[in-house]
Amino acid sequence: MSQPPSQPPYGSAGPQGGPAAAPVCPRHPDRVSYVRCQRCGRPVCPECQRPAAVGVQCVDCVHDAARRVPQQRTSLGGVVRGGPPVVTYTIIGLCVVSWVLQLVTGGDWTRLWWFAPVIGEQEPYRFLTSAFLHSPSPLHILFNMYALWITGPFLEQMLGRWRFVALYLLSAIGGSVGYLLLAGGPLSETWYQPVVGASGAVFGLFGAILLVLRRTGRNAMQIVVLIAINFAIGFFFSGIAWQAHLGGLVVGLVLGAAYAYAPRERRTLVSVAVTSVVAIGLVAATWLTYATVPQVLGG
Repeated sequence: MSQPPSQPPYGSAGPQGGPAAAPVCPRHPDRVSYVRCQRCGRPVCPECQRPAAVGVQCVDCVHDAARRVPQQRTSLGGVVRGGPPVVTYTIIGLCVVSWVLQLVTGGDWTRLWWFAPVIGEQEPYRFLTSAFLHSPSPLHILFNMYALWITGPFLEQMLGRWRFVALYLLSAIGGSVGYLLLAGGPLSETWYQPVVGASGAVFGLFGAILLVLRRTGRNAMQIVVLIAINFAIGFFFSGIAWQAHLGGLVVGLVLGAAYAYAPRERRTLVSVAVTSVVAIGLVAATWLTYATVPQVLGG
């Protein structure tokens, strides 16, 4: 048995010179459309139409043209993206949600994720998770999130998303490692004092944006003053872990220098190498510090 002839596509003449079939959208064959794409000439329904300089184009042609256009990049290699700074807003959202959980759980959420040198060796994830916690006072989270809001979008755009994520997370960890290194050992009260807050990560952003601004020829004096004031506050007011500020700042300066001053032709190689070295260095410093603890306790 022979099969009947199929329907001619897109409104071509019917079999044996019969009337032409109604043109249908290739993506939605149940929709008749007499409007055609200006690039490929196929019928395109209203849902698949995209405005063009003349007429309309189908979504397939628009996507194909977008793939062919070279990505625009900043002077430091970050991809120029439209829309909001997704990474910055995600971090802010996580911190806010975590702070609300701290309040509604009566401190149970805080105790689950905070960092203290005495517990860091057994539960190393706390080196990072403590950066998403804050004290019950709204001023603590408001200051850190405001600092992130004014520095994050610029760095996320200039550096690109993956380098910005690496900068923020490693600066957060660097803050905890700095607190560990300067805690004074298990004979000090600081060794048992829990710390929370994104201040280490924020100081890392301060250090990085300082070098990025200088590299791009912009005035960085306001950032210098901001770093000096906030760093000094830790020495004049109790309850502020200046050690974490220093640790995050050092990490931010190192990564910021690598990301901002790497030669263009070797930017990816330098960025990956320095990011890896910083991560390994933080792990090594932590291991060496804890390795000396039994000796101190035994003495």
